[in-house]
Amino acid sequence: MSICTKTGDDGKTSLYTGERVAKNSPRVQVYGAIDEAGSALAMSRAFSEVPEVKTRILEIQKLLGKIMADFASLNKPAIVTDGDIAKIDEDISKIESIMPPVKSFIIPGESKAGAMLDLARTTIRRAERLACELAETEKVHDSDKIILNRLSDYCFLLMRAEDDAAKSGGARYSF
Repeated sequence: MSICTKTGDDGKTSLYTGERVAKNSPRVQVYGAIDEAGSALAMSRAFSEVPEVKTRILEIQKLLGKIMADFASLNKPAIVTDGDIAKIDEDISKIESIMPPVKSFIIPGESKAGAMLDLARTTIRRAERLACELAETEKVHDSDKIILNRLSDYCFLLMRAEDDAAKSGGARYSF
């Protein structure tokens, strides 16, 4: 089957569950922003110099697929689970416990991977805003809103770890 199906030539796309919607529908806007975040994460993983960060980025990339599937589906149970949220919460707590607290505004960009993680963070924040807007008119799983909120924080911490490693000449944290 060719990747060029021509089924979207009329400005519509198919959801995972088969419904046809406009390509600019709020639901498509949400999973489109999540897809963009995935591209930023791919670049950050390619540039990462910190093995622990690289591993965590790959885990997030896999999780984004589940989140996009939720937004591309109608009338289906959530794929993102409380367990997914708990795993992110656990990772965030572990990383925060070994990093010094933030005492001033952080300017990302000490490393290519850190800069891309910050782009992923802001793109996930946009997806979260779009998901909240969608939830005003359509059903959005609570787990999807929560995980988007957590992932932007997680990307911020991974950015700090990557940039701190760049400043110090090697990984400073083991998590």
